[in-house]
Amino acid sequence: MNFQVTVLKVLVSYPDGFAAMADLKRDMAILATSGRDWAERTKRLAASVPDLDIFSQGLIERMNGGWRITDKGRSVLATMEARPTPAQAMEPAPIRTVEEPTQATTLSPMPSIAPVRRKRDRKRSQRDTVRRRQAGTS
Repeated sequence: MNFQVTVLKVLVSYPDGFAAMADLKRDMAILATSGRDWAERTKRLAASVPDLDIFSQGLIERMNGGWRITDKGRSVLATMEARPTPAQAMEPAPIRTVEEPTQATTLSPMPSIAPVRRKRDRKRSQRDTVRRRQAGTS
């Protein structure tokens, strides 16, 4: 879990952006124990702003026994949460070279299923013949 992203997300969830330390700690504890999804989400958001420092960049203010998110903090969070533009989404994936097939990566040819079908058809034919004989004798 990324601590700084979580702080921004918790503070922005409060109507005025201010949370007392007790409330902030409680909300952070809930999110920290909520599972892998939250941890992966905050890491993904933090990756878009690698030099994130909520204190030195003025994204939050310490005041009256709590923290408040600033307008700058709201805009940075909005930037982190923004979906990539169509131009960014359309960037081609890196081209990978194709390896020469090896014994381990090459599949052996499928065995023919013709003998199995012939054997099955023969058994079916024999079964039908026996049934016809039994039907004719009864």
